Amino acid sequence: MDGLTVTALPPLLTAVCIGLLVLAVACALVVTVDVVRHPPHMRVMAFVWPLTMLFGSVVWLVFYLRRGRATVDGHGRLAGTAIDTSHCGAGCALGDLVGEFGLVAFPGLGALVGLGTLYRDAVFAGWILDFVVAFVVGIAFQYWSIAPMRGLGLRDGLVAALKADTLSITAWQVGMYGLMALWQFVVFPAAFGGRVGVLAPEFWVAMQLAMVAGFVCSYPVNALLVRRGLKEAM
Repeated sequence: MDGLTVTALPPLLTAVCIGLLVLAVACALVVTVDVVRHPPHMRVMAFVWPLTMLFGSVVWLVFYLRRGRATVDGHGRLAGTAIDTSHCGAGCALGDLVGEFGLVAFPGLGALVGLGTLYRDAVFAGWILDFVVAFVVGIAFQYWSIAPMRGLGLRDGLVAALKADTLSITAWQVGMYGLMALWQFVVFPAAFGGRVGVLAPEFWVAMQLAMVAGFVCSYPVNALLVRRGLKEAM
């Protein structure tokens, strides 16, 4: 999938999308500075919170400042589940960046995940790579949350992390892919005559919205996992 170039898209739309992405990166930088000055009790959250800003932008920044900072005592059930879900989304955000740009930089990666043999559309290769990286990073983040909290070794910690995050990461990716499919197969072709490529700002703003859809799908799954004791409430 070549996708539309930036010059083929409306300049005003491109400018607005660039502004939205710059705002999200600025939020991530603000939170990065803040977690350095105010280290979270759970150390892995120092990586999680800045990553969530890349898709959540100002909304997640406000949530972080009001409910997510280390100075807050007790998050409450709803906020705690939202933090759990955001924790899951951080791995997905990093997975999207690495997977999508990795495929652009190294097109041969597509063949490793079945492009040209199992299917012909490169969009699916990107989604598979996104999921693989998101899953690995998400489980790693969960391991560094759950293992220190429960005093678990490597093997038991990985098993606990897999139980805690497999369903929530999958639910997030399903929601994200669902909205991205709507963008790439319906909205963009109808509006612009084709799909939007990874190097276009419009692609990443669409991805931000798709990540929010992932959050919505993953939230009830995380709530269930916490109630079942498979995941720690944050």
